[in-house]
Amino acid sequence: MMQTLPKILPINELKNTAQISKTCQESDVPIVVTRNGYGEMVLMSIELYEKTMAEMQAATLINESLDRIAAGEPLTDGFAFLDEMEKKYGG
Repeated sequence: MMQTLPKILPINELKNTAQISKTCQESDVPIVVTRNGYGEMVLMSIELYEKTMAEMQAATLINESLDRIAAGEPLTDGFAFLDEMEKKYGG
């Protein structure tokens, strides 16, 4: 899968907030705001932000699990875990 590059927006163009908001809502990539050619901030829709954060949390959990496996911690059977949670919290 090829990653789409972020949009670039000079900071002096932030005056048109309605258009920027529309661009954020329609874009599936973040908008990088630059000052003097350097990145200053990132703008994105709430939907894109929430998706990005969820992906980061999932990646963190996977990496933590892989580290625990590499450290030799015992594995937990998935079905046994789900049964335990159902007993504990109802279902």
